[in-house]
Amino acid sequence: MKTSRLFMILIFGVSFLMAKSNLPVSREAVLVESTSPSEIMIRATGYGSGSDKASELDKRANNDAFKAAVWFVLFGGSDPLIQTDQEKSAFQPIQEEFFTKENLKQFKSWEADFYDTRLKVDGGKKLKVEKTFKINKALLQEDLVKKGILAEVATVAGSVGLPSIMVIPESKDGKAPLELLKTDSNLKKGAEVIESYLTARKYEVIVPEQQQVLQELSSAQNALQGGEDDYSYLLALSIGSDVYISYNVTIETRKVGSTIVKKGVVGCRAYETTTARLLGTETGYSPERATADAVLIEEAMNDAIDKVLSRITNYWKQDIQQGIQYKLVLSIANTFDKDDAETIIFGFGDLLKQVSKTYKENVVADYTYDVQIWCDAAQYKSSSDIYRFLKQNYKGGGELTKVSVSRKLILLNVADE
Repeated sequence: MKTSRLFMILIFGVSFLMAKSNLPVSREAVLVESTSPSEIMIRATGYGSGSDKASELDKRANNDAFKAAVWFVLFGGSDPLIQTDQEKSAFQPIQEEFFTKENLKQFKSWEADFYDTRLKVDGGKKLKVEKTFKINKALLQEDLVKKGILAEVATVAGSVGLPSIMVIPESKDGKAPLELLKTDSNLKKGAEVIESYLTARKYEVIVPEQQQVLQELSSAQNALQGGEDDYSYLLALSIGSDVYISYNVTIETRKVGSTIVKKGVVGCRAYETTTARLLGTETGYSPERATADAVLIEEAMNDAIDKVLSRITNYWKQDIQQGIQYKLVLSIANTFDKDDAETIIFGFGDLLKQVSKTYKENVVADYTYDVQIWCDAAQYKSSSDIYRFLKQNYKGGGELTKVSVSRKLILLNVADE
């Protein structure tokens, strides 16, 4: 009897707590589009129950749909704000307080004045609705940083900064990116939309201005490694950006009745500059309608760039923990015989172990040593600091000299004395 009574009390207690939970009943939501650098549009499902009054059911279902939209930004989709186990653990103790109506209302930018769908379920005991909301994702992220949920990201950004990014159109028919920006208004508009997103989110945007920079680096890189030119990669590498974004723009046209309608389609890719590793790729589409090309391009790019930037942020959070990354290429004069050159490479590799937290060998050839190194930002604040250490501590044969030391690229040479 006592056991049965205790069981009923526990059941009542659990039911009471569940009923009082502020978390959304529904976790159903989809991304409609990114409408600006700070806002995204979400269509979410909400459930209302526990009342015989239609107005009360409607109110509860609407509120649950809004909570589901916020939940989606936090945890749903391919690029949620809260991703790591550490961030999820930090959020859990505050989740009930966070999902109160009073707290969430600050993140709502807009709410549709109608339901996409509204119907009774469970024999009329529960109301299910679908509704569209605009959520201020940027404000939501700032609030999580203030609450310490994304403190690690804030600390990293404060110590070494967000990644510097260059925006470059994909090369066509052997034309250099800067030439394309000058001659193709659609590609120019695409760059402007991406750069607007980047600057709004406080990224450092590197804008190339001189065609000569590309030409000079193209020659230098080919001399070192050979192979076909990748203009986007070479340009980004020459300037020293951490990440470069390449993109293409297409306007599709067809006739509907007597009206010519158009649709904008953009492809957007982000690469890690020093390795050319693909960080994210997305395709964006605009609605099909009769309007100016520039409007369609902006709508299509908005659809793609927000997701790509989320991938970049993800990469930065994870990769920067190893330190600041540099690409280092050591070239050895061919006046050395192969055995001596090999000894130089081995000794230089041992020296890199002292200056870096970790490193990765890309190419170990007879006279070329191509590596990625990750260095402590507190100890080595720039590429020149790394070069100074290597110069002062190099004990191998010949003389170590610099070919070029830029922000992320260190080209060194060992000449026969």
